[in-house]
Amino acid sequence: MIKNQWYAVEFGQWVTDKPVLARVHGHDLVLWRRPNGSVNAQSDLCVHRGGSLAGGSVVGDCVQCPYHGWRYGADGACLEIPANRPDLPIPKKARIDTYPCIERYGFVWVFLGDLAPEHRPPVPELEGLEEHTEARAEGYRAIIGEFTWQANYDRVLENAVDIAHTPFVHSGSFGNKDQPEIQDFDLDETRINGHLASVTATVELEPPRPSGLWRFISKKDRPPVSTSTGFYPPNVSMLIVRLPMGEIRIFTAAVPRDEHVTVSKFCMLRTFFTGGWADKNSYERTIKIFLEDQPTVEGQRPELLPFDLSAELHVKSDSIQLAYRRWRQEQIDKGWALETPSDEEAMRAAAVIPSPGRTGDPELANAWVFPTVGEDRS
Repeated sequence: MIKNQWYAVEFGQWVTDKPVLARVHGHDLVLWRRPNGSVNAQSDLCVHRGGSLAGGSVVGDCVQCPYHGWRYGADGACLEIPANRPDLPIPKKARIDTYPCIERYGFVWVFLGDLAPEHRPPVPELEGLEEHTEARAEGYRAIIGEFTWQANYDRVLENAVDIAHTPFVHSGSFGNKDQPEIQDFDLDETRINGHLASVTATVELEPPRPSGLWRFISKKDRPPVSTSTGFYPPNVSMLIVRLPMGEIRIFTAAVPRDEHVTVSKFCMLRTFFTGGWADKNSYERTIKIFLEDQPTVEGQRPELLPFDLSAELHVKSDSIQLAYRRWRQEQIDKGWALETPSDEEAMRAAAVIPSPGRTGDPELANAWVFPTVGEDRS
């Protein structure tokens, strides 16, 4: 995984009055909503006996472990050990890693890393959406959903921004395999304080020929469809389709559960048929896109994206994917790559993603039970 990034990991409306488990790159986080309405993100492992805090409860401004009732505050410090006498001090190491967290555009974004605030990349700004906890844009109707892949998230994310696959993989819906040529396009790259914030491109795609009854009532000469796609590092893709009847925007967070499983959490917005009666159809049409992609993405080899650009052949229409691979290599060169634990490693020893608390306070430098990924304690 690439650390020191804002990952979109869950829908905000799915985090209510009970703790929620979010697995990212093989590491379990617990998300819970505080009494003030904000969402907290912490390591899911209780430092006492490794209990899952997501199986516990929210008690006041604490998350309580279901095993022995230990309560952890919003900063990760243990505030109560029920089995201890009231006069016994709570050990300094009784604390869990806490990660910066913000709710925006309908997603919960968690900063997984230990950088100080002034050095962090910004939270992505999703094009056309209001800066609100919910996914909002004037004149749009929004729905959400998710789709699970048996595939690595790099492959899933690249597929989402691949323009040239549309005429073939999606020929049964909105692609036109009789006109597969992709026009030349320019990349629009945005950087903020030196960090890559987004990469997008816009092309004109030829719509497919209408089928069934539509071929008798549709115009013979249908205009090209202006389509924009791109990504917001590290794990969100964007698709904007401008149809004659209106516009569709789909923002998808590819949440890497581990090296082999990815969950796409999508927010689809539309400017037409904005009544609730059309939500089911909009959801089904979005899922259909994923289902068309699934066999191809899950069948790619090697399963993991190669680090060497020369390991696969690239052409001009692959520009967005190449931009993603260059960004990934930039982060690796900074030393921000962390190994995702294998199933066997996770069974034998616990390790967590480093949090800002480990570097921000010198007094807490040694106040941790679990090591961070890759940390040598020998």
